[in-house]
Amino acid sequence: MANTSLGSLHAMSDGNSCHQKRATCLGSQCTSKPTLFLSPKMSVFVDSCFVTTSKDPNATPRLEVIHNFGCMVDSKRKGSQSQFFSSESNVLRFTVDAFLFPQITAKRLYLHCTMTVMKSTSKQSAKSCTYNRAVGSLDGDYILGGLFQLHEKYGVTGTVTDTENRKPEVLQCHRFTFSSASYQQIQVMRFAIEEINNSTLLLPGVSLGYEIFDYCSDLLSYGAALDFLTQKGRGAIPVWNGTNYRPKVISVTGPFGSSQTISVAPLYMSEMIPMVTHGASSVQLSSKNRFPSFFRTIPSDKYQVAAIVRILRQFNWNWVAFIGGDNDYSRDALTVFQDEIRPANICLAYQDTIPQNQSLIGCLFNNIAMFNIQVIVVFANVEFVIPFIQKAIDLRVKEKIWIASETWSMNQELIKKSQIERIGTVLGITVQRHKDLRGFDEFINNTVKSRHENACTDMDLKERCGQICSDCNSTSAQTIIGEDPTYSFVIYSAVYAVAHALHNALRCGTWNCANSEIIAYPYMVTEALKQVKFKLDNQSIEFDENGDPPAHYDIVHWDCKNKTCSNVDIGSYLTNPTPSFHINETLIHWFAGTKAPVLQCSSECKSGSRRVQTGFHTCCFECEICSDGKYINHTADPYSCIACQKDEWARNGSTSCTKRSIEYLHSDAPLAIFLMFQAISIILISMAILVLFLCKNDTPVVKSAGGRLCFFMLCCLSMSSSSIFLYIGKPTEAICTLRNSVFIVFYVACLSCLAVRSFQIVCIFKLPKAYDFWVKHGGQWITITTTTVIMLFLCILWIAIEGPRPNQLTLYSEVILDCTYGVIPIFYVIVLFAALLGIACFSFAYMGTDLPKNYNEGKSITFSLLIFFISWVISLTVHLSTKGKHTLSVNPFSVLCSLYGILFGYFFPKCYIIIITPERNTAAYFQTAIQSYTLQPR
Repeated sequence: MANTSLGSLHAMSDGNSCHQKRATCLGSQCTSKPTLFLSPKMSVFVDSCFVTTSKDPNATPRLEVIHNFGCMVDSKRKGSQSQFFSSESNVLRFTVDAFLFPQITAKRLYLHCTMTVMKSTSKQSAKSCTYNRAVGSLDGDYILGGLFQLHEKYGVTGTVTDTENRKPEVLQCHRFTFSSASYQQIQVMRFAIEEINNSTLLLPGVSLGYEIFDYCSDLLSYGAALDFLTQKGRGAIPVWNGTNYRPKVISVTGPFGSSQTISVAPLYMSEMIPMVTHGASSVQLSSKNRFPSFFRTIPSDKYQVAAIVRILRQFNWNWVAFIGGDNDYSRDALTVFQDEIRPANICLAYQDTIPQNQSLIGCLFNNIAMFNIQVIVVFANVEFVIPFIQKAIDLRVKEKIWIASETWSMNQELIKKSQIERIGTVLGITVQRHKDLRGFDEFINNTVKSRHENACTDMDLKERCGQICSDCNSTSAQTIIGEDPTYSFVIYSAVYAVAHALHNALRCGTWNCANSEIIAYPYMVTEALKQVKFKLDNQSIEFDENGDPPAHYDIVHWDCKNKTCSNVDIGSYLTNPTPSFHINETLIHWFAGTKAPVLQCSSECKSGSRRVQTGFHTCCFECEICSDGKYINHTADPYSCIACQKDEWARNGSTSCTKRSIEYLHSDAPLAIFLMFQAISIILISMAILVLFLCKNDTPVVKSAGGRLCFFMLCCLSMSSSSIFLYIGKPTEAICTLRNSVFIVFYVACLSCLAVRSFQIVCIFKLPKAYDFWVKHGGQWITITTTTVIMLFLCILWIAIEGPRPNQLTLYSEVILDCTYGVIPIFYVIVLFAALLGIACFSFAYMGTDLPKNYNEGKSITFSLLIFFISWVISLTVHLSTKGKHTLSVNPFSVLCSLYGILFGYFFPKCYIIIITPERNTAAYFQTAIQSYTLQPR
């Protein structure tokens, strides 16, 4: 880049009558045309221009017309027509209003300009900008500033102004698309101010004015934003010197977008000028550290996102896409959305930004289809949404669920689009709507009527119509009234909030503001806004500590019938006084039928199954049933099976654990009662037989049974049966110690008696000499005593080293209280000793089966031992093959069978002879039996 003085500056009037170099004709408006002889790839631009009364560029006085590398500073004057024109054929044109310097009579004024030559590349854009001017103003004691996006960079069809490949040209708001919706919002602000000025209760005796600028872009509208900061009556922004100064405006309403507001807000925050916006809903603006004088009448997006998440939760949709625009409104909402969905178990399957190049929008839908997403949250400004939805229609995207943010949920252009009903079901969030503002329609009709009566033209719009906006002049009353009224009340309440705050700052009474010496400064209004609280159309207007109002949203549905769609209220979400969410599902017409579709990445697992995540997102999973002893709590953690506590159990596929039942032979249980009854029966029967044998002690039957040996056996049977009582009740260390020992010691004593008795009978008839030796030396009692003492010693040794102890056996739903077997080797020795004794007894008994019938006790003893062996084999089999509470009764049953075997097999036949057939209980009968055995051939 290089400065140059080559070439000339030609001044040409409209009639081409003036051709003077470096001068303009006084009294007429002339068009300047800088001309240089350059190569085709080079272009010339005007950096600065100023006017003096002589040819000397250093002369005074001087007036700047263009500065800051091409900004038309002269356009900032009220009523100025100075501006750049669009470049055509590489000709840069601009116009400057003619003027005179005060108290100086000069025939000529000289315009000095500095020009720059540069390469004309596609990436460069000229800074030939005209400062934006107010589109409407009204004088008053206090001026309210307004920033509204009257012209939008995006057209109604979604066409994006190509800022990358266009040629350098003048940036002016009127080059963008006129927004009748924004024009309606401007009229709402004017209507509210006029209503307040006509009020006798609010700000009596104080008039409000307004100055409204078209905030079409940050670049073009920054001058307008700065204009609000100029000192009232001086037209300049003073350097702060510690004293108060009164800026032109007492407050600012707008701009609508969050990004625009965040961009311009710092200008006003430094001077504590209150901003009360109607559309900037970004959560960033709730920060009082950054935006101390910021307020808004639209709820923060934090609540809007919460409402959207409640809708997703209501229908159990957990696989969603989030599509936004390239601005703070969408980016901040995405951040909040990600925080909100995490605890709600909703997965963000895909998120993207709507590209400005419409040809790239199709890629978004390809990605959505690739991830099989059916629920799409579109959180973007309407200028982004219109081309996005149009592309969806063109690509025949259908059967989707669309969640609309408040910026486009009520947009009438979108809902009236052809074939809009094919895209699926649209649910949306919108700020709480109110009835039409009373008197607003009449105000619009009167405004339009007055405009036509005054025949406003582009040249006199400012003076005669209160606005500078040629497009506004051609907008009909029906168009203004028919626009989306979503933001009408929030603008209306924003103006009234400032008015109430100003009323309090001026200490106005009911009838007048008596203290005329009070001058309200912006910071005073800011402080008053923090405390403001009033009713407006039965709606409470107030701000919290962040400058946010209570949230109250309506939930709407695009109800499409006969290819015509309309907005239907189906629910609401509010935060004051407590959070409340309501939705009427019966009012929704789903694309898939009468019920809400199930739209999830994976179907919910059946009860008792855990999720096994299959990818990055927690919503995509397979199901695996929880095994025995574990359960799953889907509310706390649907991905983990939790082990039950030691005293709990659960079957496979359980959702909770159950306390294990404590199992042992309770004394009041029927089985325990039966066992105790049988034990008592054995004792009573044994005592009865003992008494009977005592009475018949001298009879052959009693003598052949063993005489005094029978009394010992019956006492041992009684003592063994008492061990049954040790199986009843909760096992203790004492019970476990005595339970098996008592039985085995006394039973072995009884078993040794049987062995001795069977051995004696065999010896009497087959080994008489051995029998004599046996009897002479007391062999029977020695044998019985020895075997009993050995068993007693083994039991004492068993207990001393490590005897049986209480034990808990955990099995599924129960904890079995039983006893251990102590030192297993010694236990096996005890069992082996008893088994060998039983085998010896069985052998002797079997050898005497052919003896005389009256002395033949082999069969009885054999029968008793068979019952003994069978019962304990069964007991061992049961213990090895099964576990459970029923095994607790196996041992006592084996004990009973062993005892009953001896009673029934050995003693009952002898009782039968004594009681039923006493004729067989004689010495003669026994002698006959011996003779018959002796005479038998061998």
